[in-house]
Amino acid sequence: MRLGINLGYWGLGMDADNIAVAQEADRLGYSACWAAEAYGSDAATVLAYVAARTERIDVGSAIFQIPARQPTMTAMTAATLDALSGGRFRLGLGVSGPQVSEGWYGVKFDKPLARTREYVEIIRKAMSRERVAHDGANWTLPLPGGPGKALKLTVHPVREHIPLYIAAIGPKNLELTGEIADGWLGIFFAPEQAELSLGALRAGRAKAGRTLDGFDVAPNVPVVVSASDSAEDLASAADSLRDYTALYVGGMGSKEQNFYNRIACRMGYEQAADEIQQKYMARDKAGAAAAVPQQLIDSTALLGTRDRIADRLRAYADAGVTTVNLSPVGFTLDERVLALRTALEALEQAGLA
Repeated sequence: MRLGINLGYWGLGMDADNIAVAQEADRLGYSACWAAEAYGSDAATVLAYVAARTERIDVGSAIFQIPARQPTMTAMTAATLDALSGGRFRLGLGVSGPQVSEGWYGVKFDKPLARTREYVEIIRKAMSRERVAHDGANWTLPLPGGPGKALKLTVHPVREHIPLYIAAIGPKNLELTGEIADGWLGIFFAPEQAELSLGALRAGRAKAGRTLDGFDVAPNVPVVVSASDSAEDLASAADSLRDYTALYVGGMGSKEQNFYNRIACRMGYEQAADEIQQKYMARDKAGAAAAVPQQLIDSTALLGTRDRIADRLRAYADAGVTTVNLSPVGFTLDERVLALRTALEALEQAGLA
């Protein structure tokens, strides 16, 4: 099993630390460094900067938002980043959510599965350096009756095949991911409930005549190192993730369309998920954070000492995870670097390195 890191969003006051974290992960032999985007920093610029400041670690988009770019533009960006990084780019895609898609990009959030499938088809064709001709429900290339003609990407990526990941949450999107992608970028993944995600991914792979062998199951997992594994210290470690969990479960999307809230419900936290959402939408963020069950945090994060983290990493590996993308949590750079080093030591201790 491999370890990666996720830097999250740029511009939140820890940018210098983020570069130092990426460089430390590079030095330690982490496999990939991912960056996110929503409606602030864009991931492509951040990844170009990280690639220029590192030597070996892959750089990946987690994610490029499908409504933000034409698929051929995404293919251009992927090919350019792969060339500039010396063959270290991984392309992660996602449909975003209705509030961002319609409120920020002015793109109707409808038929996300069909849109994703078509988007990937065009990207695959462009990055294989074929002439791009496509006649679909969402994109027609070239436009008929005009001066346009089918064009071929002029940039040569370093690799013939750039790994393509999809961030998926719902069962149908997970199945599509298994069918058309090389890997899955997950969130709020609990090893004990792995089949909530892996069952659908496996079904998608079967549709394509494949198994999960060679498919990168790569959830994002926060990691908090504590001084001991006492109940008090573990509760304190979980507390550092309460705001983050409440934001996603309660504040991402609308009451009718919050995909992260649905994850919590599928995991058996329906009552808590409803309370978190109600309080968050009433602007009681402290109350929403307090309503997050510690067990939800503990099951979807790495908390504790190196020994406990090693045990949890074994559970992830046993569940079928192939890459754990860590979000190292800490108020200082030293705390985040400690989390990176401790996780790597735990991986080696678990016999998984």
